[in-house]
Amino acid sequence: MFEWFVDLGASVMLPIIIFIFALALGTKLKDAFLAGLMVGIGFVGLNLVIELLTTSLGPAAQSMVGHFGFELQTIDVGWPAAAAISYGTALGSLAVPIGIGVNLLLLAAGLTKTLNVDIWNYWHVAFTGSLVFAITNDFALGLFTIAVHVLVILLLGDLLAADIQAYFGFKQLTFPHAASAPSYFLAKPLNAMFDRVPGFNRLKADPDAIQKRFGILGDSSVLGLVFGFIIGMLAAYSIKDAMQLAIQTAAILFLMPKMVKLLMEGLNPISEAAGNLMKEKFPDRDLYIGMDSALAVGHPAVLSASLLLIPITLFLAVVLPGNTVLPFGDLATIPFLICLMVPVFKGNLIRTVIAATIYIAVGLYIATWIAPLFTEMAMAADFDMGGHASISALVDGAVWTTIVFTGLGKLLSWYGIGLIGISVLVGLIYINKFKNRGEET
Repeated sequence: MFEWFVDLGASVMLPIIIFIFALALGTKLKDAFLAGLMVGIGFVGLNLVIELLTTSLGPAAQSMVGHFGFELQTIDVGWPAAAAISYGTALGSLAVPIGIGVNLLLLAAGLTKTLNVDIWNYWHVAFTGSLVFAITNDFALGLFTIAVHVLVILLLGDLLAADIQAYFGFKQLTFPHAASAPSYFLAKPLNAMFDRVPGFNRLKADPDAIQKRFGILGDSSVLGLVFGFIIGMLAAYSIKDAMQLAIQTAAILFLMPKMVKLLMEGLNPISEAAGNLMKEKFPDRDLYIGMDSALAVGHPAVLSASLLLIPITLFLAVVLPGNTVLPFGDLATIPFLICLMVPVFKGNLIRTVIAATIYIAVGLYIATWIAPLFTEMAMAADFDMGGHASISALVDGAVWTTIVFTGLGKLLSWYGIGLIGISVLVGLIYINKFKNRGEET
């Protein structure tokens, strides 16, 4: 039943969830129906633009790989393959009921403020659970890993919410997205370090500051035009094809925020109703609706930084000693890996690109380390590897949570995963039970 529901896709599944959630919050039947419908329409629009992103920049990035003759033994097959592999096992299909159960239990106990309605993206926790199962051959430990990973993303969702609201303006929303949220964990200390570098700490490089300094050349659509053309030339495209890519990239940077705004029209009444209900029933608690980080991907600062990171990622893959992963399928989905760094840096493109370069460099080593397990998991799920002997993915293979779970699962088995669970549970208890109380006193 859960597998059938997940297979409906986010554009169908989310409106149903939002409709039910709106009714539970006391919204009128008509308003709940329209809110769910608007969310569905917005998500379809958002996915159309994301599809344009992947079908235009994806082949261009892959053409760069061929043009420069990059050869590495492990191919990045991309997140759709990773999701299919994750949900293609009996263990992976149980991620949705486990995720929902853990979330509701923590909400009832007051140990999280995040209600995660982004059910489809539980494939990320299914991914780590399946990896640990591949290492240990312990099905129960794989299920326990899924539950603990849910705790991790709910903790990150709670931590993210304030920065998301302050920068993106999304009230009562957060992004407990297991591929995006971990980069926030690195961005915080790096931002503190950047603030202590004389000269660098005064450098303004957010989209508004760039546009103010460079005029029309700083406009996000114009930046998309320029970056798209440069990527086309690096991919050895003809002038005609490079110009077409430039216009498509400009369209992506212009249309993405419009689609996010449309989706938010459906979410805003729900988030307000949720906030009002929590203030009435639990005046000392907030409630955040957990959504797909695709809403953050639409921001001009995210897309601009991501365009710069495509050639940087390929360069890193070639020059880093010991890396075996050739970025390929996930080059166009780099925005999802780095989008939650942007609110920490308040849109500063220079800070974002530097931090993301560090993050991706480390991520390539993680993806290299995980490749044998990823390949084994793919074969167990009867995945067609296209003739490649070794495969991996940047999403989620290059995320630090992947190596933490698999590393501790391999070294310490139940004790290792249990240690993660206890640590995260302590964090949830602190920020939801003691931190607010301390701030009030």
